[in-house]
Amino acid sequence: MRSPAPPALSTADAPGGARPGTARRRTPPGGRRLALLLASLAAALLAVLAGAAPASAHAALVGSDPQQGSVLDTAPARVVLDFSEKIGVSDNAVRVLDPSGERVDTGKLTELSGGSRARYAVNLHAGLPDGTFTVAYQVVSADSHPVAGAFTFSIGAPSKTSAVVPETEAGGGLVGFLYDVGRYLAYAGFVVLVGGAAFVLGCWPRGTRLRALQRLVVGGWCALTAATLALLLLRGAYTGSGKFSDVFDLGALGDVLQTKPGAALVSRLLLLAVAALFIAVLFGAYARREDPAERRDLGFGLAIGGPVVAIGLASTWALAEHASAGLQTAVAMPVDILHLLAVAAWLGGLTALLVALYRDPAVEAATVHRFSRLAFTSVVVLVGTGIYQSWRQVGTWSALTGTSYGQLLLVKVGLVVVLVAVAFFSRRWTSRLTEGGTTVAGVPRTRKAEPARKGEQARKAEPARTERSARTQKTAVRDGGDARGKGAADGGDAADPVRAAQLARQQAAVRVAQEKRTRDADPVRSGLRRSVLIEAGIAVVLLGVTTVLTTTEPGRTEEQVAAAKGGSASSAPVSVKLPFDTGGENGKGTVQLDIDPGRSGANVMHVYIERPGGAPFDVPEVRLSLTLPEKNLGPIAVRPQHLAAGHWSASGVQIPMAGSWQLGVTVRTSDIDQVTVDKTVRIG
Repeated sequence: MRSPAPPALSTADAPGGARPGTARRRTPPGGRRLALLLASLAAALLAVLAGAAPASAHAALVGSDPQQGSVLDTAPARVVLDFSEKIGVSDNAVRVLDPSGERVDTGKLTELSGGSRARYAVNLHAGLPDGTFTVAYQVVSADSHPVAGAFTFSIGAPSKTSAVVPETEAGGGLVGFLYDVGRYLAYAGFVVLVGGAAFVLGCWPRGTRLRALQRLVVGGWCALTAATLALLLLRGAYTGSGKFSDVFDLGALGDVLQTKPGAALVSRLLLLAVAALFIAVLFGAYARREDPAERRDLGFGLAIGGPVVAIGLASTWALAEHASAGLQTAVAMPVDILHLLAVAAWLGGLTALLVALYRDPAVEAATVHRFSRLAFTSVVVLVGTGIYQSWRQVGTWSALTGTSYGQLLLVKVGLVVVLVAVAFFSRRWTSRLTEGGTTVAGVPRTRKAEPARKGEQARKAEPARTERSARTQKTAVRDGGDARGKGAADGGDAADPVRAAQLARQQAAVRVAQEKRTRDADPVRSGLRRSVLIEAGIAVVLLGVTTVLTTTEPGRTEEQVAAAKGGSASSAPVSVKLPFDTGGENGKGTVQLDIDPGRSGANVMHVYIERPGGAPFDVPEVRLSLTLPEKNLGPIAVRPQHLAAGHWSASGVQIPMAGSWQLGVTVRTSDIDQVTVDKTVRIG
């Protein structure tokens, strides 16, 4: 399931899905509603995973002509590629290399798609020699994600090949990391901007005057704007060369602007300009209005314009990512917009509530109550839209447990369960808050005992008040004398303005200290604040998991590709450990090779070399090769990069098909001493 923000479930009786309780000890309605929600979620998830229909997102190669690893008697006139969904067509997206590594294609990609098939072809030059040819592709799927891979076929008979394909996986490297960071900041900025503004306008209008909330919402706007600009600059390198030096290539930027993701990012920037005007009015004219009628009219206008801008911002994700490709896009895009808005209202409102609890000593209980209703509505929307998105992106139980996407989704569900448990404790604090009065700041919870408690406190405080009164009188006499003396020296002028400013600062500091003492002394407020803080922390982690989900190949597509290649999406990583001896001095050791995920397609290889005693062994050179004897395929040469002492790695290693592959590891310990050890392993 793809969601730009976590579908965080919460009770209807906790901030973040909380609702104030009553003084009577009974099972809260929110608890029953929560149980009903969870039961409905489980039943619906069972139904949709049991009866799923084909769908996909993230383009993946599911077939080709010639087929992967095939041996042909005569040279083909073209190479045809079948993808799971449509891709962005561009010249040089597919390259065909002969055994010497030279290009033999025309460089022009032709679309042959028809019906549900996404098929593309590239023509080959005439007079091709015999041997093994490599087909390398790097394309952009309809949901805006870069996809790259390679496979081989042979003419006449297989041969050795010197063709080199990029070792960096599409969307990886430094540029990929920065792009993922930009995604996270964009989601976080959107959540804080929309949710914070909704909390202030709909739950706590008095909060428009609180400087901390103003900074929160403006910070969300700044984060979203900066992230959008960064994504726009990084887009060309992210889907192309992957080199950071191409980030500021104006030609690549111009190409990005012609694509659907580029247009979505530009539209987002234009909408952010409108959002800036909304923020200026919300914290400017609206916050300063004193007349109730004028404030109500202005608030009505903001309540109309704000959602329009929020829907527009959310649509820039829905129109360019997972929801825009695959099954039922006309339904999926509005559902995705609702999902984004519900997440923003819940998590952004929760963040704003947390700031309010820390910065204002008198947050009204009615404010928490209003946010509770908003949060519960958001939870209902999140459950419905989340189930639909799960059906589109996962589809089967095997994909839920046997693919990277499904496993990440389970991690996300686990975090949601923890969040629900924390929300239950928030509900208890909220219930005490409602029993105690109208504010969160220390209103007595037992009205009958209030007079007696006040009298007792007054008797205990009487000696201290007497002493303070005496000190105050002495200070007044001294200050009065100083003021009279200064007035006489200045010819009767008013008090010194420097001293007046100093006094004002001291009084402000005293007020802040008193407010902090009041805030911290109230156990209800402190408990509620801690609980909401924990909820917000879990929400941050959820948002991170969601960001990773948006860049992960959906489980349904992963299973579809594995089935097309004759493998299994649930294949386990491969790990082998081999001793070696080059015959020279210090030539003995052990090499361990890990291949993840251990199936056809892109893999990451890690090589660890140790001395006989277990210490890391830095050798001058390590080389890897992969050969599939039953198909006369290979060897595929891999040169890992040195990462640390005794540790080498290679990412984006393309294994064309499933089968029993022979892994060769060549270790050189000196200028003349080297050895090759091999092992046959099963790649799923």
